[in-house]
Amino acid sequence: MVEWLIDRRSELRVIGNIGLVRELRMKLTMRKKVAISTKGAFWTAFFLIMMGIEPSMARVEDGQSWQWQESKGSCDRPAREILEQMEDLMRGESSYSEMTMRIVRPRYTREMSIKAWQKGGDSSMILVTAPARDKGTAFLMHDKDIWNYDPRIDRTTRLPSSMMSQSWMGSDFTNDDLVRESDVLEDYTYMVDGEEMIEGELACRLEMIPKPDAPVVWGRVLLWVSAEDGYQLRVENYDQRGELAYTMVLDDIRELGGRTIPTRFTMQPAGKEGEYTEMTYRALQFDVDLEDSFFRRSNMERLQ
Repeated sequence: MVEWLIDRRSELRVIGNIGLVRELRMKLTMRKKVAISTKGAFWTAFFLIMMGIEPSMARVEDGQSWQWQESKGSCDRPAREILEQMEDLMRGESSYSEMTMRIVRPRYTREMSIKAWQKGGDSSMILVTAPARDKGTAFLMHDKDIWNYDPRIDRTTRLPSSMMSQSWMGSDFTNDDLVRESDVLEDYTYMVDGEEMIEGELACRLEMIPKPDAPVVWGRVLLWVSAEDGYQLRVENYDQRGELAYTMVLDDIRELGGRTIPTRFTMQPAGKEGEYTEMTYRALQFDVDLEDSFFRRSNMERLQ
């Protein structure tokens, strides 16, 4: 018995030698466990070799069967499936994070400390905890409404959609990048545009085009996602004229919050040498208990 998990869709045909002719034909579907019976260890090994698998990678059981689980991902699957895997990994049902943002310019460097809470796809809260002059500044996204609380004047204001493309707190990230008004799965049409290696890792390249009525500031987005693990590796944002505006590189991949994810995001504006914004996770928890009442305007000024 040969048993494995398949990460691609394909059709397989294995044909034995004369006298022992046999044909194995099957449809391999995403993440579906498939079992194939063979007569003896020789034909099991032959089957594995035909699959491009070294028999030594399989585990022998009772001298007659092999068991193998494929761990490599594939880009030969629907774009939505890849994006759903990415969203589930990077966001989860809810999360709490602590981050450091470093804004680098030719003449200065500025740092901010940030706390962020997120629940589902339509509720998020961001609080600036340092430096002192920005401490207490908060941003809330709930039911597609975006709000900003400024403690210096003790006022909460609603941000219109026209401000989503503007810089967030003087950084290279936009308000939409941080507060996330747009929805990756619902606001774009998308397709798998190929695959390539990024830092030695196979990545699926996806092209995303905003729908006509979507609250998206870009004209086109290219996204590279790890084929095996589902995390983002690179994002290119193009303006309405088709010109590259920003490139974001995601790296320093390690375990945080019980998941293996990129922990450093670097946003680089096109054509501006020596300017970039780097955001690094210091702490991250997934599936935290957050009540819906947490994401209220009245809570913005009470956050610590």
